[in-house]
Amino acid sequence: MPFIRRQWTSREADEWTREDTITVIISPLIYVLLMIGTALSMLGMWYGFVILATGIVLMLVMIWIINPKLSSVSEGYEKKQKGYIEELERSVKWEE
Repeated sequence: MPFIRRQWTSREADEWTREDTITVIISPLIYVLLMIGTALSMLGMWYGFVILATGIVLMLVMIWIINPKLSSVSEGYEKKQKGYIEELERSVKWEE
């Protein structure tokens, strides 16, 4: 079993997992790094660019970790929505 899971069903993705925990831990760190890195980069300090680049790389890692899970949850909700719309259309046609 890999450390970061990439394949999800919509039911599995709806539960809290290791990937969610990793994302919750690194997201505030990313926010702080981007904020400080941007400020220091605007002041022309070289380490500001390093901090900013680190924040961007961590953000890309976070997206790589959580995107498959979000995509499968989204697909599940789209299927439910399609079912609800079809049910609504059937009930509207019945009333006419």
